Amino acid sequence: MHLTQYTAAGMAAAIACSWCINSAAQPATPYPQKPVKVIVGFPPASGADIMARVISQRLGEAMGQQFPVDNRPGAGSSIAAGLVAKSTADGYTLFIGTIANAINASLYTKLPFDFTRDFTAIAPGGSSPNMLVVHPSVPVRNVADLIKLAKSKPGQMSFGSSGIGTLPHLAAEMFNGMAGIKLNHIPYKGSPQATFDLIGGQFEMMFGIGATAMPEVKNGRLRALAVTTSTRLPALPDLPTIAESGLQGFEAVTWFGFVAPAGTPREIIIKLNTEINRVTALPEVKQQLAAQSIDAMHNSPEQFTNYIREETAKWARVVKSSGARAE
Repeated sequence: MHLTQYTAAGMAAAIACSWCINSAAQPATPYPQKPVKVIVGFPPASGADIMARVISQRLGEAMGQQFPVDNRPGAGSSIAAGLVAKSTADGYTLFIGTIANAINASLYTKLPFDFTRDFTAIAPGGSSPNMLVVHPSVPVRNVADLIKLAKSKPGQMSFGSSGIGTLPHLAAEMFNGMAGIKLNHIPYKGSPQATFDLIGGQFEMMFGIGATAMPEVKNGRLRALAVTTSTRLPALPDLPTIAESGLQGFEAVTWFGFVAPAGTPREIIIKLNTEINRVTALPEVKQQLAAQSIDAMHNSPEQFTNYIREETAKWARVVKSSGARAE
């Protein structure tokens, strides 16, 4: 199941799982009564930061209190997650959970928290596609051609990524496994440098982050073969998905969403979910996020809970099969 399959109808469903909502301790006064801090485990201008700031500004306007964003980057957002996990579960400290948290659960041998146990899902904010791109000199025009070429040159082709354990890395490892090929990994300290070296022909391909890769595809410095989403992108309707290109079930997207420390009162979770879903449905917010290659998303806390659990299990399998470990 993928995030885009969830519908608004599910928002009315009873929220039964204990991780999603703790029904104890209803707040005695209307919420919020003071500023609500939103912790982001990545630097300013990252996808998670942009999503958090766009939505938090609107939340503040609607709920009568500020929602200041606090960036605490490090260890793939695990440092920030650890801080929030220990925070008071009163709704005044929120965290932007991402696919990195789902991956980190198996990538790191030991974390001081359990993301699916120590956090309560509120609502997703958005997701970003990745694109399978190649250097223009690579003689392929589609995914089938790439797989055929890689099989004819076992162990001779390479892919770059934004670092060990990142989605671009693990998406390629999942591609390796599903296609039955072996591509060598060249990790970088971030997507911009990896993209720069791909343009320079230092390696053949990568699963580029949409916001970084798309401009290079449009200017012809890279060739896009497919997108990693379950459906085609409105901005590139002629570009197929990897799933429809022969690897059925393939999906790898960067997602972001609001979570809170486990035990946060149900009334607060529901109020925040309602407001976040309202904000992400606004045309102007969708447009703001789309300009950064982020698709606004909305669903119920229970649906977001299930999605996070599914993502955690899926990427654990990829981490295990690839042998990836945190740097």
